[in-house]
Amino acid sequence: KRPWRGQLEKPPPEDVPRWDPDNPLCPGATRANGEVNPQYEGTFVFPNDFPALQPDAPEPDDSDHPLFQAAPARGVCKVMCFHPWSDLTLPLMSLPEIRAVVDAWAELATELGASYPWVQIFENKGAMMGCSNPHPHCQVWASSFLPNEARLEDRTQRQHLSQHGVPMLLEYAEQEARRKVKAWMSSVSPPWELVVCQGKGLVVVPYWATWPYQTLLLPRRHVCRLQDLSDSERDNLASIMQRLLIKYDNLFEVSFPYSMGWHGAPTGPYLEEDCRHWQLHAHYYPPLLRSATVRKFMVGYEMLAQAQRDLTPEQ
Repeated sequence: KRPWRGQLEKPPPEDVPRWDPDNPLCPGATRANGEVNPQYEGTFVFPNDFPALQPDAPEPDDSDHPLFQAAPARGVCKVMCFHPWSDLTLPLMSLPEIRAVVDAWAELATELGASYPWVQIFENKGAMMGCSNPHPHCQVWASSFLPNEARLEDRTQRQHLSQHGVPMLLEYAEQEARRKVKAWMSSVSPPWELVVCQGKGLVVVPYWATWPYQTLLLPRRHVCRLQDLSDSERDNLASIMQRLLIKYDNLFEVSFPYSMGWHGAPTGPYLEEDCRHWQLHAHYYPPLLRSATVRKFMVGYEMLAQAQRDLTPEQ
């Protein structure tokens, strides 16, 4: 309720041309490395022209002190365009078009996961989230190591399965769905109802949410990796993603910015290991706080101590 005199975000421009010959993500456009994109009509995947990871990164020099340790970070980075039109976002695409995106994600996870332990699929949507190009696209980084978030999720999910005999996020999804039914059956909705939409999948505001409109997308059955989803589950995923993203857009009547990404069981050498503790899921982190122009900033206390909640997850 504090009066806001801080930075106001400019609404995103609405005059994005459907096709721009100077946009390196458009069909037929020339990219930074001189390559010309094909006249693609669906999804289009290509190596990132400015990769953060290289497959042949050199070995660092040996350290002469335990406080100065380094190891090679190797991998590949790819870009995936969702659609040939620049003025289209995922919630505006048809269900078959979104399903094609899901299939392309699964193909990349399988292809890169054959060699690399971690394949991170993520989308930064909107200039507010640092997206440098309005064309609908995501990135895929495959790394020779497990990143910090992956290590943390691996450890906590493994501990939960060992202690309780059921995957943590599978149990969590069942609990939230059960509370949704209780809320529906009662005359007054309990304060803990956090379900946003559901079907064969479930979208909830997670109990531990710290971003204002953070959500977690989960399958209702035990699934370790994106590529393990059946045909019908991929159809349902396309549908539930569309419903969620339309809700986001309608909330403040703006093309809703966010960072999202998929987390599933590690791959590469982990394909031969027992990863039953993992449950596939996607995180959505939208920055808008109370309107299309006021955003949540993770600064100060959040960066130096712990994330604080401006709103409870139920609110």
